[in-house]
Amino acid sequence: MAVETRRPAYLALLETGELERRVEAAWARLAACDLCPHACGADRLRGQEGFCRTGNQAVVASTGPHFGEEAPLVGRSGSGAVFFGRCNLRCLYCQNYEISQGGEGRPVTPEVLAFLFLALQEQGCHNVNLVSPSHVIPFILKAVALAAREGLRLPLVYNTGGYDAVSALRLLDGVVDIYMPDFKYWDAATARRLSGARDYPAAARAAVLEMHRQVGDLEIGPDRVARRGLLVRHLVLPGGLAGTREVLAFLAREVSPATWVNLMGQYRPCGRAMDHPPLDRRPLPAEFEAAEAAWRASGLRNRLG
Repeated sequence: MAVETRRPAYLALLETGELERRVEAAWARLAACDLCPHACGADRLRGQEGFCRTGNQAVVASTGPHFGEEAPLVGRSGSGAVFFGRCNLRCLYCQNYEISQGGEGRPVTPEVLAFLFLALQEQGCHNVNLVSPSHVIPFILKAVALAAREGLRLPLVYNTGGYDAVSALRLLDGVVDIYMPDFKYWDAATARRLSGARDYPAAARAAVLEMHRQVGDLEIGPDRVARRGLLVRHLVLPGGLAGTREVLAFLAREVSPATWVNLMGQYRPCGRAMDHPPLDRRPLPAEFEAAEAAWRASGLRNRLG
């Protein structure tokens, strides 16, 4: 089993009963769902599916040790990834398109989800990495409460597309140890066209600020594995669609110049990207060089890669 040197945040809330109160508060919000900025009002308690196409159970596509994540999460033993099916975004170019929009995965109860968390711990993973969790927060909270009573001691990673409601994130305050959001776009029209969320830039700004308020800058242990804090991912898109310069300047100016950023250059056309130029091509070398120059000019100090 993985040996962690920092006590995960959720144990303190479990001991005081606050974790159960968070579960109840999150579950109540499913009756007229407002867990993400879409606030579509679906009665998910009765099985109605909202924008995320998820009702009263989380859908899990796959779980297991993952070695393709950011190095501070992977360490030597891997990050314990739980890939949730469906999504609260409709990214045309999603690399997990079959999972996020194609319907792959199976519904699971919180009890099964808790078992999956514990199984990742038994496999020696450094953390439980919740991939695309924004629309399934109540089920995650319930599973964490169940698993913690059975010995779960791994830190939780909230690995999100960045389209999160601050009010929902507050349910996770003291539960999540590491936030790893994407910050996809700076321009609202681009966000609407490519991901179906016109208010994405404003929502992502508010969400990242709340995440940083909760956990602060990223802390990495002597084993080079992250223990707590914020790590922001930004995918460089072809044609400057991501607004990289503005995103990085915001992180340095409004969040913290010590914010860790993964400036990602691995974009490739997936999903429906081939029908939406310039998403039908990879970024040009000059485009990624411009993104790197924007990082150097931003005032940020910490970058992966």
